Amino acid sequence: MEILTPNQYGEYEEFVSHHPMGGFTQSAQWRLVKNNWGYEAVVSRGPDGAIRGAVGVLVQKIPFIGTSFLYSPRGPVCDLHDREVLADLKQGIDALAKKHNAHAYKMDPEVLASDQEFLDIAREMGFTRFYGPDGFETIQARFNYRLYLQGRSEEELFANLTQKTRYNVRVAMKKGVEIRVVGPEYLDDFMRIYQTTGQRDGFNTRPKVYFQRMLEALGDHVRLYMAFYQDQPIAGAVTTNYAGKTCYVYGASDNVYRNVMPNYLIQWEMIRWAVETGCTVYDFQGISGELDNEANHMYGLYRFKRGFNGQVDELAGEFDYTYQPIKAKLVDHALNLHGALGRLKRKLRG
Repeated sequence: MEILTPNQYGEYEEFVSHHPMGGFTQSAQWRLVKNNWGYEAVVSRGPDGAIRGAVGVLVQKIPFIGTSFLYSPRGPVCDLHDREVLADLKQGIDALAKKHNAHAYKMDPEVLASDQEFLDIAREMGFTRFYGPDGFETIQARFNYRLYLQGRSEEELFANLTQKTRYNVRVAMKKGVEIRVVGPEYLDDFMRIYQTTGQRDGFNTRPKVYFQRMLEALGDHVRLYMAFYQDQPIAGAVTTNYAGKTCYVYGASDNVYRNVMPNYLIQWEMIRWAVETGCTVYDFQGISGELDNEANHMYGLYRFKRGFNGQVDELAGEFDYTYQPIKAKLVDHALNLHGALGRLKRKLRG
C-alpha cells in the first residue's frame, strides 16, 4: 500500500475516473468541495507498479474527544472481490488511523446488498455492517433508482419511458420550456428555487458556497442545468458525469409553472448528456426503500423517477471499523446528546 502525496493525486485521479467502480465522491477533487475536512488518498499497486485499487479518505477531527473520524464515501475503488487488494488498502487505512488518532473508519462502497461474497469479505476483515430499513438512516442513500443505458439510443430510451412520462416530457417541449446548461452566474436563481423546494418538501438546504465549490472543483464533470419558461428560471439540477456514470445529485423546482412539467424535460436532457458521453448508467440517486407505502413522504419522488423505467438498486450500506471502542462510544454519546448526529450525517452527504 502507499499513502499518496498531493503531487501524486493526478495519477490517483486517472485511475478512479476510469474505473468501473469509480464515482465523483472518490475523486481527488472532492476534497476541494469538502474543504472543512482533511483528506488522504491510499492506493494498492500491482507488481508492475500500476495502481490496482484506490480509496480517498475524508478526515474529520472530533475536538471534544481528541480523535478523528475517517470516511470513504462510495469507496474503495477496486475489484471488491479481490481480497489481496482490499487487505492492502485496509493496511493504508490502519496507517491513517494511527496518524490521525482515529476512533473509527466508515466506508459505503458501490456494492449491492445481494453481493454475499463482498459481505463475507468485509465481515472477515472485521467490519460491522449498518443499514437502515428505509435506506435514509445511512449517510448515502441505500436505495437508488437507476436507468441502465445498455448502449441504447436516445430514441430507444425515449420509447422506453412510461406513457405518462413521455407525455409530460412532450408537454414541456410543446409549452416552450427551454433547458440550458448554465454557469455559476445562475447560482442565485438556482438557490432561490432550491430553498423554495426545501421549504416545500421539508429538507435542509446547502449554502450557495457549497455549489460554487462543487462547480469549480469538478469542472467538466459537473453541470448546472436550468429550466426556463417565458425566459424565467423555474427549475434546476446539479448533475455529475464521472467514471461512466451520470448522477442527478441536487434538484429544485419552483412553486409556479409546475404545470408545464419542467422537471421531466430537465431529466430527459440530463439522460441525453449521459448517452452523448457514453455512460453506462444514469443514476437518479436516492429513494425510500418503502416502495409500496404511498403514505411515505418520499413516495412521490419514487413515482416520478419510476416513470423513466429504470430499476431499484438496493446497496449494502455502511461498513464500520472501530479502532478505539471506548472513545467511539463517547463520540456517539456526545453527538446524540447534543443533537449533532443528524447534522454530522447531513454534513457527510453528497
